[in-house]
Amino acid sequence: MAVTLLAFVLIALELCAVTALVAPRAPLQHSTSTLRTSIKKLVQKDKIKEAAARDRARAKALVKSVTSPPAKFDKNAGQPVGVAIANIVTTYIAAVDVGNPPTECAYPAVHLRAIGLIGEQISVFLIVDTGSSNTWVGATTPFEETSTTTPTGDEVFVQYGSGFFFGDEVIDTVDFGGPLVIPQQSIGTAVFSDGFQGVDGIVGIGPTGLTAGTVDNEGTIPTVTDNLFALGIIPDPVVSVFFAPTNDTFDVNGELVFGGIDPGAFTGDLTVFPLTTTFPSSEFFGVDASFVQSGATILDSAGIVDTGTTLVLLADDAFETYLATTGAVIDNNVGLFTVTPEQFATLPTLDVVLSGVTFPLTPDAQRLPAQLVPAFGGDPDLVYLIVSNIGSDSGSGFDFVLGQFFLERFYSVFDSRGGGAVAFAPTVFTNAVVNN
Repeated sequence: MAVTLLAFVLIALELCAVTALVAPRAPLQHSTSTLRTSIKKLVQKDKIKEAAARDRARAKALVKSVTSPPAKFDKNAGQPVGVAIANIVTTYIAAVDVGNPPTECAYPAVHLRAIGLIGEQISVFLIVDTGSSNTWVGATTPFEETSTTTPTGDEVFVQYGSGFFFGDEVIDTVDFGGPLVIPQQSIGTAVFSDGFQGVDGIVGIGPTGLTAGTVDNEGTIPTVTDNLFALGIIPDPVVSVFFAPTNDTFDVNGELVFGGIDPGAFTGDLTVFPLTTTFPSSEFFGVDASFVQSGATILDSAGIVDTGTTLVLLADDAFETYLATTGAVIDNNVGLFTVTPEQFATLPTLDVVLSGVTFPLTPDAQRLPAQLVPAFGGDPDLVYLIVSNIGSDSGSGFDFVLGQFFLERFYSVFDSRGGGAVAFAPTVFTNAVVNN
């Protein structure tokens, strides 16, 4: 079974040092126990045209997950079939061992070869997601109980828009490789699931509160980040992400760091921002930000930073202003917005401003790599943009999503200490021209 669309495979664990974050938040401890994981990028280019629709569906699902009462699963009723939580255009996929001996990978050799893991000793592929917090397995590879498995007798149900999983909670060993081993992690083992073709489940590294109500008879469930910190394996409950823009179909282009930061991956200051207090963005890694174009503020509101979203999404009314400024029009065959090369030549930078600090999305950062356009049926004479609308007007408290294409230009940190925080820093790719 082939991984769908863009797949990011986490492999090759190695140690790296932690240095301090910049004020105003208390700095991370200096330590040598942070773990850095390489990221491989696989692009199935013909599927990119689904990105905008998938992103909007995901945004709607995330809002629903924190504004509606937890749903109960009816095993006797017909279940919905639809989009998954994880945007299948852009995913991080971790090769994870669960149990001892671990569940054996169900994927054929052709699948492993396609994502560069042929010959690797692996078990299950889990989406690494900052927009959810439960860890579960069994979507493709059936979970097998071992001597380390302890069933709790409780059921787990998480609904992601019209995708979902339902199963049983167990306590078991989760092993990311190296010292990243959690001997007693709560995980869900899927009995039913939908929308996760090509992966085995999710390892959720979002805020712990997102697990509330997902497991019978329990409150919140510690995430893998929580447990790695509690066990003293990592010095802080922090995960940071770096990956470079690429237009190749298979590229080692970044890293995920558990426990701190990699100072060699960014330039200048790493600035820390408190999480927004505006609901529902406050339930995620949400921030307050302004979007400024040609000197005019087109949006000033709360939204989220999300590794599971491909594009940059703006509230519909703000996006209409963006369209008026850029002259972009939609390609209905693709679902993305386009400008002509002449319009692109004068495309203004879209500044994302947090607490007075500007993170610029240059014209090049706002365009889809030109090499990908013919593969998904686009017009090679047009420039396709990575900015789109979220599906609702501003004022909802969830008015933007800074997704993959934003994160390709800035180093990002997801800090679960205290009330939580998000941090950004420029990288060598912030102003780079790579997509022409």
